[in-house]
Amino acid sequence: MDLLLPVNLLCFDQVAIRLGGREILSPTSLEVAKGEFVCIIGPSGCGKTTLLRAAAGFVTPGSGAVLRHGQPVKGPSREVAFVFQDYGRALLPWRTVEGNVGLALEAAGVPAAQRPQRIRRVLETVGLGAHATRFPAQLSGGMQQRVQIARCLAQEPELMMMDEPFGALDAMTRQSLQDELARLVRDNGLTVVFVTHDLEEAIYLGDRVIALRTNPTAGKPSVAAVIEVNIPHPRDQLSTREHPEFLRLRRELYQYLGHD
Repeated sequence: MDLLLPVNLLCFDQVAIRLGGREILSPTSLEVAKGEFVCIIGPSGCGKTTLLRAAAGFVTPGSGAVLRHGQPVKGPSREVAFVFQDYGRALLPWRTVEGNVGLALEAAGVPAAQRPQRIRRVLETVGLGAHATRFPAQLSGGMQQRVQIARCLAQEPELMMMDEPFGALDAMTRQSLQDELARLVRDNGLTVVFVTHDLEEAIYLGDRVIALRTNPTAGKPSVAAVIEVNIPHPRDQLSTREHPEFLRLRRELYQYLGHD
């Protein structure tokens, strides 16, 4: 009997990128299955954000190809949502919470009569139902990031790209949003590619962790390692972080934060 293999939603086929005469990504090949949560780690300057932007269609590879459903990615798509690290700059300060979420629906051409119900639904999903009429300046950092996530959910993407979305938040807010994100991904069947500098965050959230090399110009592929995270779901902020496999993975991945 033939085995049923995961459906690869996203594929990097020998993708190489140079910017300003410098090689940012050396030939990189990797695949992301539908419904998978993949975390990308590595030291600053190793190409994590560039890889993410190429997957979203914001950056064109110099060679190789990024494929989604087997078709070349030629530019941004409504099927792909991007959550930026700087939530403050990602939101329009003159628009309310519901107004910011509504941007995604306006861009998608959703009729005005259908927008309020969808906005209410996604705001309830991220716990902001009571804050719809507030402006970004009236919200905490964690709440502003929830607005950005809600805006992405409103466009009903199949793939979500997240560039260190919790990096600027305090530890308690960060852990709360990690759990909320894990729930949203599970409930909505999303596929996520998530960039982070935080090893524990990568292990806690990821089904796999991809480590990029410090210096891709050394004639080696940018991908240094692909590590499976075999820790059961749902995960818990206390017990999961004390799990023997969690501790083993943290030790194994530490080398990729600053060494080749």
